[in-house]
Amino acid sequence: MTLDAVARELWANAFAGIAEEMGAVLIHSAVSPNIRERRDASAALFDAAGAMIAQAAHIPVHLGALAQAVAAVRAQDPRPGEVYVLNDPYSGGSHLPDLTLVGVIRADHQIGGYSVVRAHHSDVGGATPGSMPAGARELFAEGIVLPPVPLSPEVERVLLANVRTPEIRRADLAAQRAAVERGAEGVWALAARHGWSGVWDAARDLMEYSERLVRERLKAGVREITYHAVDYLEGDGVSDDDITIAVQVELKDGVFHVDFTGTSPAVRGNVNCPIAVAESAVLFVVQVLVGTEVPMNAGVARATRVTAPAGCVVNARWPSAVAAGNVETSQRIADAVFRALALGGVAVPAQGQGTMNNITLGGTHPLSPSPVGPHPLSPSPFGRGGISWTYYETIGGGQGASAAGPGPSAVHVGMSNTRNTPVEVLELECPLRVREYAIRRHSGGVGMHAGGNGVVREFELLAPADLSILSERRRHRPRGVGGGEDGAAGRNLLNGRELPAKTNVALQSGDIVRIETPGGGGFSTEAP
Repeated sequence: MTLDAVARELWANAFAGIAEEMGAVLIHSAVSPNIRERRDASAALFDAAGAMIAQAAHIPVHLGALAQAVAAVRAQDPRPGEVYVLNDPYSGGSHLPDLTLVGVIRADHQIGGYSVVRAHHSDVGGATPGSMPAGARELFAEGIVLPPVPLSPEVERVLLANVRTPEIRRADLAAQRAAVERGAEGVWALAARHGWSGVWDAARDLMEYSERLVRERLKAGVREITYHAVDYLEGDGVSDDDITIAVQVELKDGVFHVDFTGTSPAVRGNVNCPIAVAESAVLFVVQVLVGTEVPMNAGVARATRVTAPAGCVVNARWPSAVAAGNVETSQRIADAVFRALALGGVAVPAQGQGTMNNITLGGTHPLSPSPVGPHPLSPSPFGRGGISWTYYETIGGGQGASAAGPGPSAVHVGMSNTRNTPVEVLELECPLRVREYAIRRHSGGVGMHAGGNGVVREFELLAPADLSILSERRRHRPRGVGGGEDGAAGRNLLNGRELPAKTNVALQSGDIVRIETPGGGGFSTEAP
């Protein structure tokens, strides 16, 4: 079936609308602030062959990797109506806090497709509260590992026995299940009107259309030459030595190919990532290049290709630790690819903050009256007369400027697309006080168009806690384009003392943690 322009638009919005509704069900049903307030979650629909039909406008690093999650489930010979759970980065996951539910949609006694949601849970066990330890040297230190398995009561019981906040995790899993079910209901409604063959044919046409459109736009906007760039991660949490991300970008026959030959081998710390995360970052760059008018589905992925040496930092082998790879290395990959294009004369924005500024706090809070009111937290599984709490947040910063104008300030950049945790919610649910939350003035790079400013976020601890920070751009500043100045580097401070980009610290009540996030690079019109 070949759709005309009107029918194609209607079908594209119908599929995308189902994915958006899945996301809305998840966000409005979840209990944890990380999903309910920050919206650190994503949703998408796939056909019976495991090809993405549509995605919601959620988190780039989630969405680009979901196809491998569906492939991992399909390898288990699933049955219609089952719901699978997974988080293993080497079997379709990204990093362990991202729990993925894959619903197998029933279609007249066969599989009609898959409804998929991925959500970042603020604790899945491991060495430190929040499951994002800086410098973890193997995957098992980062939390419980779930290969693709049906989500049975027994599996849920095992999962909840390994986390610090089981009641919150149980509620968020229920919200994910409801979102998966809503996706199936949406596809069933389309099939009731158009028949299953009509649904599948429309999905196939949309993918073919997206692939054609991406290839045409890439040919029009990117010259068929080879682009090169190198960028660096600022240590792995074990060593502060720079880690090289090398990219070679080639456009040929409408296919956007990124080769990571020359990238550093996998490291001891947890900035490694599975190849699915590298593919997500490259897909994000392609989406920026082709524009939002292109329906985002498997057709876009067919016009991209990623190769990387096995065992390098962006194509790590089990059991390399990966918690920071998902959130920080993905950002640096996108930065490196954009840098290569900019050096080759392609019109792209200056670098944004290039980090998610991951802050994780947690501990066991006494059951005595709290200085900040009641806490809807989980009873401690350790039986120590307290309540366990975890807080995770990524903090926005400056976006890079472009030919179109200045970069926005205080936004999530690149592979993140989350919101912040409102101060009122944070102080209600955690023993924390926010002392300052403001735009970091004059941190954006100067140019014809200035880069966006970063953020200042300062916390006071009202109870002892463990702190983990995973951040970047603390010494390598976000680069400007065309002669625009670089953005300011970020800073992490504890009681006025500077902390490394990646660190774990035990805190006491009264300690003050201050995060100053990077600004975006500036834009001018000279040759870069």
